[in-house]
Amino acid sequence: MSDADQSEKTEDPTQKKLDDALKRGDVAKSQEVSTWFSLVGAALIVAIFAPSIAGTLGRGMAGILANSWEIPVDTGGMRKLFLSSGMMIFAAVGLPFLCLVILALAGNLVQHRFVWSGENMKPKLSKVSPLSGAKRIFSKDSLVNFTKGLIKIAAVGTLMFAVLWPMRDELDTMVMRDVVMILPETREISLQLLGAIIALMAAVAAGDFLWQRHKWYERQKMTVQEVKDEYKQSEGDPMVKGRIRQIRMERSRKRMMAAVPSATVVVTNPTHYAVALKYEDGMQAPLCVAKGSDQVALKIREIAKANDIPIIENPPLARTLHAQIEVDQEIPEEHYRAVAEVIGYVLRQRNTKSWRDR
Repeated sequence: MSDADQSEKTEDPTQKKLDDALKRGDVAKSQEVSTWFSLVGAALIVAIFAPSIAGTLGRGMAGILANSWEIPVDTGGMRKLFLSSGMMIFAAVGLPFLCLVILALAGNLVQHRFVWSGENMKPKLSKVSPLSGAKRIFSKDSLVNFTKGLIKIAAVGTLMFAVLWPMRDELDTMVMRDVVMILPETREISLQLLGAIIALMAAVAAGDFLWQRHKWYERQKMTVQEVKDEYKQSEGDPMVKGRIRQIRMERSRKRMMAAVPSATVVVTNPTHYAVALKYEDGMQAPLCVAKGSDQVALKIREIAKANDIPIIENPPLARTLHAQIEVDQEIPEEHYRAVAEVIGYVLRQRNTKSWRDR
């Protein structure tokens, strides 16, 4: 990615972006941490398993050499010798090797949770392209890694010199000592070297992990447009959601208007509010079948006039019902008396008109 493209990534990554990176196998990983765990494993092997490994191999080789004259030199004899030697070596180093593998895995698991991804195994032309390879070799990251490697070699070399220099007289005379004495001394010197290197590499690994974590987080940052696009994908396009909401309101309004002709009365605050109420024998309480303000109220009144639905002006009641009840909801008990007076008046007017028509 070019510096110009990276400079546009000013927004912190979302959780979805981080999860997607994990699924791709793109994680913050420091090779120095894995190296440190491997060194710890090597130190444990030397400290704990070295005597048993030496003893097992020593006894096995002593038995082979002591009975070497009995070993047949034909194909079968050689196969049996190699098989027995292999089993002996496996018995000696099998458990230490398993510990080393576990620590190597731990070096990755302490940096990030377990990831199984085949993304990096997919064939890509950029991996075999000479131009892409040259860019990787001569990139800024490669230069930093090369410089870091030189500094690490120099630091480890200096540390080894500082540990071994006081022992220079003992090292000069070591070749003249008995083998039985050389092995314990070699083990002791190795442990001192490994301990010093592990202490140094702990600081290197911690610093490198923080740097790799910072680089990974910067790589995951997003542009403002990417944040907007992800929000649209997860929450839905606001324009589309607004249009859907508008369509639903229009459909609901059409259903509401279709119910106005079935109303018993329309209570209005002459121009601002209109509430259509329906009451029939057997109903517990009057039901609101339509309500609205301004243009919707005007439409309700027009439909009511066209269908001979009585329109009663009662501003306080119209405002209260419009604020407190919803469509298809029964009138609250505290408004029974006021609504009953309106409906009673309408029914009396209807009965009087019917009697006159006779």
